[in-house]
Amino acid sequence: MNEIKGGSLTVAGIGSGKFSQITGEVLEALKICDCIAGYEVYINLVKDHFPGKEFLSTPMRKEEERCRLALEKASQGKNVVFICSGDAGVYGMSGLIYEVSKEFPGVQINVLPGITAALSGSALLGAPLIHDFAVISLSDLMTPWEKIAKRLEYASAADLCIVLYNPMSHKRKDYLLKACQILLKNLPEDRPCGYVRNIGREGEECKILTLKELSTAELDMFTTVFIGNESTKVLETANGKKLVTPRGYQFEKSALDDK
Repeated sequence: MNEIKGGSLTVAGIGSGKFSQITGEVLEALKICDCIAGYEVYINLVKDHFPGKEFLSTPMRKEEERCRLALEKASQGKNVVFICSGDAGVYGMSGLIYEVSKEFPGVQINVLPGITAALSGSALLGAPLIHDFAVISLSDLMTPWEKIAKRLEYASAADLCIVLYNPMSHKRKDYLLKACQILLKNLPEDRPCGYVRNIGREGEECKILTLKELSTAELDMFTTVFIGNESTKVLETANGKKLVTPRGYQFEKSALDDK
């Protein structure tokens, strides 16, 4: 076991990386900490705002090493904030931090929420997640594709709105197509969908399209995809087309009127 001198580790989501979308709670934690740890890309998003801080980072695929470095620093009595994109508990690092922390008994761990892409992307598209929805990652680095395929099939059969994270990468160019082919077994080709790329960053792009059109879209791992349910529609508004899933208030009113 590592010697513990007292310290804390806060795992915090920083949202899309747009500084104005970092919550006040996370911002305060970053201001008062001794050290900021995280994936090097996320460190670069906040580094200029916190001069004088110590920074710990590792490249991609070094997640466990990154967690251990942060916990070691905390075990030395430092106040460490470990940053993740979006929310630390949605495809983030809070789970792995807790697992690795068994080697560092005595380090206090706190988790602060951030704005995950399902929420920030939904706001840009309109209001597609007003009703029940499922969030599914198409990355098979840690989940077998067979299990991902089953989740897609069941979520579409249940008529859930669906949010897809990591829809495509250089090594997974056909995964979005494969996912859409599974969804099309239960959903019509004209089902309203949308995607948002580079949320809150340079090159932000937002588009509404059909499920058939989505199947041939050229996207990347910085894109979040939204598939509507049977009630989802495209509305014309003063600031363009918006993807909206009704909650059903009109039905509640009708039911009251009938009483």
